Order: sequence, then C-alpha cells, then structure tokens
Amino acid sequence: MAELSELWWLGMILAAFAGGAFGAAIGALPAFVFTGFFVIVGEGVRILSGDLSGLMGVDPDTLNSAAITSQIAFGPVFGPHISFAAGAAASAYAAKKGYMNTGFPYGEAKNIIFAFGGKPDVLIVGGLFGILGYWITTISVAFSLPWDPIAVGVVLSAVAHRLIFKYPLLGKAKKGRLNMKPFKRAEKKSKKSERLLVEPWLGHQYKWLDVVTLGVVVGILAAYITYETGSVFLPFGISAASLFFLNLGVERIPVTHHMSLIASTSIVAATGGDVTGQALGGMLLIGALFGLIAAVFGELIQRIFYAHADTHFDPPAAAIVMGTFLIVLFYLIDIFETSAWVPVPF
Repeated sequence: MAELSELWWLGMILAAFAGGAFGAAIGALPAFVFTGFFVIVGEGVRILSGDLSGLMGVDPDTLNSAAITSQIAFGPVFGPHISFAAGAAASAYAAKKGYMNTGFPYGEAKNIIFAFGGKPDVLIVGGLFGILGYWITTISVAFSLPWDPIAVGVVLSAVAHRLIFKYPLLGKAKKGRLNMKPFKRAEKKSKKSERLLVEPWLGHQYKWLDVVTLGVVVGILAAYITYETGSVFLPFGISAASLFFLNLGVERIPVTHHMSLIASTSIVAATGGDVTGQALGGMLLIGALFGLIAAVFGELIQRIFYAHADTHFDPPAAAIVMGTFLIVLFYLIDIFETSAWVPVPF
C-alpha cells in the first residue's frame, strides 16, 4: 500500500509538471478559458445526471464519478493554480530572457495571452511552477486554511515568480498607489520609456462606478444561476469561459469570475445550502452585495499589486482569497450558517 501511495504522489507531481508546462505552451489566459469550459461541462453533467439516468438507464453516481470539475477543471490539467499560474510565470521568465517582442501595450512580462509553443526552457519553467502551485494548494487544503486553496496558489505563485526572476514585488508608485489618473493622461515612466507610468489591469474596467455596477449585476446573475441549478461553481465557469472573447481581442469584455464565485458561494453559506428554500429576492440581494465586495477587492488589489509592477499579479485570484476568507469569518461569527465549500481550520 505504501508503494501505491508513493506512486500516486509521484503521478500527481508529474501531472502538475505537465499541466504547468502546457499552461506555458498555450498561454495563461487561454489555459484559464479551458478551466471555464470544463467547469461548465462538469457542472452540467452533475446537474443533468438525474435526467440522464432516467432517460438512459445510467447511474448518476457513475456520471458524477467522472469528477470533471474537480479533477480536470480544478486539477492538474487546467487548475488555475497550476496551468494559469505557470503560464504567468513563463511570461515573466521569457520576458527576462528577451524572448518576447509582441507589441503588448504594457510590459511584456504582463502578457498572459502569449503562447510559447514547444520552447523547452519556458515549458520547464512552466512545469516547475505547476508543481509549486500544486504544493501550495495541497498544503492549504491539508491545514484547512480559511480561503480558496486554488486562488491562494495563484497568488503565491505570482509572488514567487517576481522574487525568483528578480522583479520588484510592488513596483514604484510615484504619484500614489491607488491613483489611476496618470493612465488617463497616458503618462510615461520616463522620457526614454515607452511604458505607461500606470498600467491598470484592465483599461476598460478600473473606474470605481463601473466596477461596483458590474459587481452588483454579476452578483445577482451568479446568485440566480446557483438558486436555479444548485451549482455553486457554474457561475464561475460561465464567467471564466467568457474570457474566450477577451482572448480573441473583443474590446471591453469584463472579467468577472471573482464576482460570480464569491456571490454564488455567499448564498450557499448564508443558507447552509438550503438555497431553494429561501426567497429568491433575498438570495439575489446577498449575491449582489458579495459580488460588489469581490469587485471592490479586485480593484484594490490591481491598484496595489498590478498597476505599478512589471509582471502579472492576478486581481481576481486575490479577490477570491479575500472574499472566501470573509465568508469563513461570517460563518465563525454566526452570520452565515456554513462556510459552503471553503475550508475552516477548526
């Protein structure tokens, strides 16, 4: 049995390496889009399993055992802590090596759309960061730390790639860390530099009113989807999959997966899982509030850790860490019935 256990761990490490390398090969954002697609498929299978068993004579447990959501979307293949985080690290490494000259409007190390194909050293870096993300998440789960273990893997992987590849952790904020006005004026870092002094994570999604409005709207929709389907992760999958259009270059596509996940999780936590036993209006209001909170968290994070720095630091992942921690806190002080799927350390 010990040998089988050791082989299982070896298999997971190898899978994480391959997942990270593949994330580097296709690019961080395209890898995350696949996360969204597979969450939709996995949650669709789970939701429809009863209907399929009735029509086709298939045991619903057999369908659920495929574990598409947990083992493919959130596992070593397309888990964001592995494939997305590794793709971001690969861009940071490749920019340092001078491999990137794409015309990206910000620093090249922030380009998470770029695919590196089969470039061996970049794929090895991606694979190593895939292993790092796997272990961060595994340790977080093992100690039941009070936040989304996958999101914290994305965040700490970004901190690691900045330190390892010798990028500034925060970057200089000459005119204030929360100040986005230099971006509006297209101010440059210096007379000799082509880079902007301030590089907001999304040039079309940083104004406070826009962010708050989007958070409320997405929060309501996420809560409605969870109310009707019972799936806490389907809204996240839809939001993540929508980034397919951002990846294609469609202008002004919003990034909303942090808003949708925190909103859907909040209504499950608030009700102890008995979502459909509650009034729809109340659930939508809770979803709107937590969608707004997640949106504000994301914007604060981008202004502190992304806009003045040189590599990608994912605001949605950090917002999910903060939002899930808040949900656990609400559970511990008896405002919420449970913490939903978020671990609780005691």
